[in-house]
Amino acid sequence: MLRAGVDLGGTKIQTVIMAPDNTILGSHRCLTPTDGGPADVAEAIAGAVRASIEDGLVDPLDVTALGLGSPGQIDAAAGTVSNAGNLPGWAAITYPLADDLFSRLGLPVKLGNDVQVAVRAEAELGAGRGYGSFLGIFAGTGIGGSVVMADELWLGRGAAGEIGHMVVALDGELCPCGRRGCTEAYAGRAAMETTARQWVAAGRSTALFDIMAAKGRTRLASGVWAKALSRGDEMAIELIDRAVVALGAAAGSAVNLLDVEAVIIGGGLGIRLGEEFVERIRIAAMDHIVMPAQPPDFRLAELGDLGGAMGAALLATP
Repeated sequence: MLRAGVDLGGTKIQTVIMAPDNTILGSHRCLTPTDGGPADVAEAIAGAVRASIEDGLVDPLDVTALGLGSPGQIDAAAGTVSNAGNLPGWAAITYPLADDLFSRLGLPVKLGNDVQVAVRAEAELGAGRGYGSFLGIFAGTGIGGSVVMADELWLGRGAAGEIGHMVVALDGELCPCGRRGCTEAYAGRAAMETTARQWVAAGRSTALFDIMAAKGRTRLASGVWAKALSRGDEMAIELIDRAVVALGAAAGSAVNLLDVEAVIIGGGLGIRLGEEFVERIRIAAMDHIVMPAQPPDFRLAELGDLGGAMGAALLATP
């Protein structure tokens, strides 16, 4: 029995077809629609699932279930996604995504939080193996987080791990959530792009948007940031520096509260910027950790860009 897994992000949709032994048979990646609404996103997801089936050269009838990790508020029992602000037309509505995808693909669908399913994959198959407790921080369009305690995902009342909305600067920058001073306001790609556009409008220069155009992108994706950094672009360096400070403050504060064994950094930006980015966050976090003689390990997520989709496929396991 094969399972499909979908990682739905604000910038990209990643799908995989996973075998019973958790090997990947096929995969596909495409851009998330930037306009339209939830139905348009659902159509893109369905197309990406079909493409991953074709890539794996598997019989579609052998794929028996689909798991999907999504941003926003997830009601797994109802199969709905609400308030997914990083997705087009989804900021203030509740949409029956599981039913929509069932109608398009004929597969039963299980929904989960995007970061929680990615952290589950890291716990079972990746960098989290061997740790009874760890904090996952996933830096992408936004900043997501999840917590493993005593070998189990800690869900709280449904919103545990929202490190992107820990306040790191009182009365600080405006966050996409509408509040001020959140980690995401400094380290989420969407917020960093907003800041970059404001600085350009104020007369500052940067190669970020030239690189974006050359890559045929409409957003400052992780690869755009990496290219700008490699060119020594001053604005990109400054904004990434701010992101590192914010992520370090949030991680250090979370470690003080939870005393986890490890912090695992993932997400599109984390994966693209790699080990050096993780090390910089570790150094920044150490300024805040009250027991520096017993710091947690800081590790890069091992499963890379496929981790979220792999975790979603695990979600679909009977």
